[in-house]
Amino acid sequence: QDWEQRQEEDTLLIERILLLVRNVLHVPPDPTEEQGVDGDASVHDRVLWALHISRMDDLLKFLASAQVEQQWALHVLEIISLMFRDQSPEELAALGQGTAGAEHGEDTRELETLRQRELAEKRARALQRPSRHSRFGGSYVLQGLKSIGNRDVVFHKGLHNLKSYTHDLGKEPRRVPRHRQA
Repeated sequence: QDWEQRQEEDTLLIERILLLVRNVLHVPPDPTEEQGVDGDASVHDRVLWALHISRMDDLLKFLASAQVEQQWALHVLEIISLMFRDQSPEELAALGQGTAGAEHGEDTRELETLRQRELAEKRARALQRPSRHSRFGGSYVLQGLKSIGNRDVVFHKGLHNLKSYTHDLGKEPRRVPRHRQA
C-alpha cells in the first residue's frame, strides 16, 4: 500500500516487523552453543539466508531507496549494519569476484615482485655511481709555457679548454673611463 492509504495500524505493524528483524539480528553469537564443523554456516548466516529466501532483503533494499519511505531509513540502516556485523571489508570485496579475484590477486603479487625487483636494481645503480658530481677536472702542467717565477704553468681547467688558454684567463680587464675611450 502507498503511504497515503495506510492506516495507523499498518504503520505500527511495519515498524514492529522492522524492530523484530533488528532484534533477531542483534543477538550476539555464542561460540559454545554453535559447535559446528569448520566452514559450516553460523546461526547468524542461517538467519541471513532465511531473510534472503523470504525476499526480506529485497524489501529492505526498497525501503532504503524509496523516497516516500524515508521514515524507516534508520531502522533499515541499523538492520543492514547488523547483517554485515561479522564481515570484514576485505572478505566482502573478495566475495563477488570469484575466480577473477584469485587471478587479480595473482597479478597483484606478480606486479609487486616486479616492482620490488625494479626498486632493488634502481638502488644498486644509485650505489654504483657517485652521488655528487665532482667539478674537479684535474690539474695539468703546461711545459714550455712559463708562469711567474720561471716555473711551468699549472692549468686547472679541463683539457678541452686548453686551446683557449691565455695568461689573462680569470683576470678582470682594466676598465677605461668613458671619456678616455677611443
